[in-house]
Amino acid sequence: MGLRKNLNNMNQKIFIKTFGCQMNEYDSNRIFDSVKKIGYEKTETYEDANCYLLNTCHIRDKAKEKVYHEIGRVKKIFRSKKKPLVIIAGCVAQAENDEMLKREPYIDLVIGPQAYHKINDTILNFMEKKNKIEETEFDAVSKFEYLSKIKNKASKVSSFLTIQEGCDKFCHFCVVPYTRGPEYSRPFKQILDEAKYLADNGSKEIILLGQNVNAYNNEGYRLSDLILNIEKLPEIKRVRYTTSHPRDMTEDLIEVYKISKKLMPLVHLPVQSGSNKILKSMNRKHTIEEYLTTFDKLKEINPKIEFSSDFIIGYPGEEEQDFKDTFNLIKKVKFINSFSFIFSPRPGTVAENLDLIERKISVERLEKIQKMLFENQIQMNKSLENKIVDVLVENLTDDKSKAFGRSEYMTSIIFNGNKSDIGKIVQVRIKKSNRNTLFGEIINNLDQKVA
Repeated sequence: MGLRKNLNNMNQKIFIKTFGCQMNEYDSNRIFDSVKKIGYEKTETYEDANCYLLNTCHIRDKAKEKVYHEIGRVKKIFRSKKKPLVIIAGCVAQAENDEMLKREPYIDLVIGPQAYHKINDTILNFMEKKNKIEETEFDAVSKFEYLSKIKNKASKVSSFLTIQEGCDKFCHFCVVPYTRGPEYSRPFKQILDEAKYLADNGSKEIILLGQNVNAYNNEGYRLSDLILNIEKLPEIKRVRYTTSHPRDMTEDLIEVYKISKKLMPLVHLPVQSGSNKILKSMNRKHTIEEYLTTFDKLKEINPKIEFSSDFIIGYPGEEEQDFKDTFNLIKKVKFINSFSFIFSPRPGTVAENLDLIERKISVERLEKIQKMLFENQIQMNKSLENKIVDVLVENLTDDKSKAFGRSEYMTSIIFNGNKSDIGKIVQVRIKKSNRNTLFGEIINNLDQKVA
């Protein structure tokens, strides 16, 4: 108890840097909610930190080396200052665990994504005993029970809310089952309580998160039940979810698009490849025919629904016909806001030791795919010029001269709004566009009551 009081009186400051996905952003916010309890304040300046925490991602290329590079930067910054407590969290921490402590003595604590409920005790124990520790046990139940008792202070207009973690699909290219563990769905009431708290504290949009978010299943409640219950909160204007797996686009979830008033018409549904041969090699457990059936059902419900996706180009064994199949799928579906990458092997996965195709071929294919994906975005945005779009206003631009918000399709919009518009849905007439952004002028405020 003495150590806890001592830390509370020391005006400790923590700098948190986050790599990777939205779930890591959510986790970083909840980590801060936790360490506040033992006296930490957040700082945006490296030099002011008593504690430096790096929340890592293992999805992108050379993830591990980026961690050590970042630690090198911290070493330089604190060369002539007192060393901060250095914590590595997230998926690289989970994958590398005590190897990180052995390789880099500057690191003090290694904490995996299912052990964040232990972070306060881990920090306090280290400060007392100075024993380097790695906490990488999978314990999602205890993690979320603990976090549910700490209020989520992320008072943003658009807030992330994790409902599911882990993955049981074991795609051959993916490290998630090894870094986040098996699929776990949070208790239904726990999620609704957090959603209500976010709504009461200013959130107007909730984005439900999970590695396989549409695999959510807790005591018979599915993602569809969560959406329909969350949208009953009057403060919430929009609901989204990500990231989905095609195998888990169940009929009840598809039907929600008929019923829901607040579920946005953008479906992010990673397909990864347009070739059934490659999908089988990836162990994706879905076919292109099944994917297109889902596409057709949703388009029939609402023709305004648009799809975004993820693509891995140059996967081992990808031949010219497989690439053409992917190209043709993009041409058919007209995906918007999609992500595409050249395959790079991840340690510990089945695909790690497969023979890579020639780099030059992969680069050429990626360029062709991205050209079409970018063209889809440009055409979509161009089609909105001179039209009126509903915008949820999130904040002002850095120079405070304009307002920033997003359309129903998550497209960034900059317009002549002001501080009073933040948190409201306004109508904006689009004047011009580029690939990533729409620019316009405000028409009126949909949240204002008509006299």
